[in-house]
Amino acid sequence: MSKDLILLEHISKSYDGQMILDDLSLSIHENSFVTLLGPSGCGKTTTLRILGGFETPDSGKVVFDGKDITGLAPNKRQLNTVFQKYALFTHLDIAENIAFGLKIKNKSKSYIDDKIKYALKLVNLEGFEHRMPDSLSGGQQQRIAIARAIVNEPKVLLLDEPLGALDLKLRQDMQYELIRLKNELGITFLYVTHDQEEALTMSDHIVVMNQGYIQQEGSPEKIYNEPENAFVADFIGDSNIIPATMVRDELVEILGAKFACVDKDFGENKPVDVVIRPEDVELVSPEKGTLTGEVTHIIFKGVHYEMTVQAGGFEWLVHSTRMSAPGTKVGITVDPFNIQIMNRPASEDEEAISENA
Repeated sequence: MSKDLILLEHISKSYDGQMILDDLSLSIHENSFVTLLGPSGCGKTTTLRILGGFETPDSGKVVFDGKDITGLAPNKRQLNTVFQKYALFTHLDIAENIAFGLKIKNKSKSYIDDKIKYALKLVNLEGFEHRMPDSLSGGQQQRIAIARAIVNEPKVLLLDEPLGALDLKLRQDMQYELIRLKNELGITFLYVTHDQEEALTMSDHIVVMNQGYIQQEGSPEKIYNEPENAFVADFIGDSNIIPATMVRDELVEILGAKFACVDKDFGENKPVDVVIRPEDVELVSPEKGTLTGEVTHIIFKGVHYEMTVQAGGFEWLVHSTRMSAPGTKVGITVDPFNIQIMNRPASEDEEAISENA
């Protein structure tokens, strides 16, 4: 079992009186790919900067491999950061860019030359030593930035939205490159993004953040299939989030119709919220449906059709490989295992607290 390499303990940080991180605690296992995921302003980049030593927390401490490094300068930490803007030196060629950190450490020329060749091979850019940064594509520049970080042999690689400036196809290619590099190098990756698909694709462990708090953390499968609150359900992929009543164990009433589910211990006749993913909504003939409705809109998305269905006074989002044209009367069924039950906050104040729990 991998050990905790990084511990953030009760970290708080504010700017101009505005709280950015509020008593945040997080552990990161050695040799894992952890993604901090959340909307702009949620505190994920501030968390990364505190870990990198570019910001100092107002309170709390950063523990790295058993040592308190809260006050340690960035260049004294066994980690390197790859930024969205790459931060390559435009007046230096690729070899000189990669060698920059090694020269500061007074490494020998033969050592540096070997490391440059190794790093360029690792990022599939052999022979680029004497090219200038402005002659490279965005994806190539990003790989050089990663190569420059790798040669310093960090225990942790911090990546702050590094693929944000790339087009979709290149971004997807780089996602697989990063997974390959992580597996080959055996180092810990801490990745910041607001892109849910990116997080689900690459991570071993996702930390969903909002308003300076951790909303939920866990494997991509757990985050997607078992969201703990409405924010996570809504932020991670598309969701139907519907007010409902838990009739009793394994039975929930949704929009006036009773659906079997697998959840227990929510009490009897208790108000709850249910989360049903669009791909888990099954459209059948009206007489076979637990609810009946009408298709109102359809978009072809390539791998599936995205439809909206008006049923029970609610507009359902449905993803299916089978098309039902607008105006079609349909029935709705949902497998019991695909109905996720969540406690419903009793008030807006309680909702804020529960989302920030």
